[in-house]
Amino acid sequence: MAKEKGEFKVVATNRKARHEYHIIETYECGIKLQGTEVKSVRLGRVNFKDSFALVENGEVWLYNMHISPYEFGNRFNHDPERKRKLLMHKHEIRRLFGKVREQGYTLVPLRMYFNRQWLKVELALGKGKKDYDKRDAIAKKTADRQIERAMKERY
Repeated sequence: MAKEKGEFKVVATNRKARHEYHIIETYECGIKLQGTEVKSVRLGRVNFKDSFALVENGEVWLYNMHISPYEFGNRFNHDPERKRKLLMHKHEIRRLFGKVREQGYTLVPLRMYFNRQWLKVELALGKGKKDYDKRDAIAKKTADRQIERAMKERY
């Protein structure tokens, strides 16, 4: 069964990112992997916990993303926590560099997915939420859930 154009398969998501940050913009970028990392990603062995991106020397690097070693690999398996290069257009990198230099902005990966055969990372420019923002979001989510339950019971 062939996949249609524009269809993609989500491998991993960073659910905590939307709770911790106000998302300003999102970017789609490729990622440079080595050896058995792609096989491990296809199995879903990716963890975004505490991962972030930095712009260094005109390149974007992803830190602290854990890709487990491929269990059927050999001695040439990769380091699970190494920094990985993200592939973006030069004008996007320059724009991000200017934004990240502003106080409070950071680059956070939101999800990793296959767009046809290419592995992509959705990178977000975010600003950290304060504790009261997080409490408001939790209260709103709880209220929405209660409204949904009441509507289901009624109909």
